[in-house]
Amino acid sequence: MTGSNATGTAPARPKALNPIVKLLLELGPLALFFAAYSRFDIYVATGVLMAGVLVTLVVSYVVLKRIPIMPLVTAVIVVIFGSLTLFFHDETLIKIKPTALYLLFGATLFAGLWLNRPFLKILFDGALHVDEEGWRILTWRWAWFFIALAVLNEVIWRSQTTDLWVKFKTFGFMPLTLVFALAQAPLIMKHETKEAEPAGDDF
Repeated sequence: MTGSNATGTAPARPKALNPIVKLLLELGPLALFFAAYSRFDIYVATGVLMAGVLVTLVVSYVVLKRIPIMPLVTAVIVVIFGSLTLFFHDETLIKIKPTALYLLFGATLFAGLWLNRPFLKILFDGALHVDEEGWRILTWRWAWFFIALAVLNEVIWRSQTTDLWVKFKTFGFMPLTLVFALAQAPLIMKHETKEAEPAGDDF
């Protein structure tokens, strides 16, 4: 029987993190990065950031018994560019990490539109429930938003000091993303679909 279990009921959606826990896991590595940079230097901060994102993966796995794709991809990019930064002792490499990450997300979403695959659903890990038209419009918007963030990061690190870039990375990208996400609320409400609540409580 497709899409149901032996009793004829729909399977529960994968467990999701409590929004507050999710926000703390996203902000924690950034806060530690900024604190380490303020106390030491960009290289120590890079190592702390790498450790922080790996800890978030462990916490996600312990709570969910799986690792959401977006934190996983982010951690892989952070570890790759962070390791190169420390190995070559070149701070430019960690500065272009956000550019690479946002371009990867944007390109993936554009590829999904071309292939008619809802990759944004995977990135949001069950956080939204909208119809296919809603996913299509949201995908276009988020794809261009990620490209805009990549361009913005390039402008800032190439034209400003390391101090300013660190501050913007910590206090700029997340607020911009939150504002953009909130701006999608009317579209989400217009295309929202009603789905059964998942079994069990979030952490």
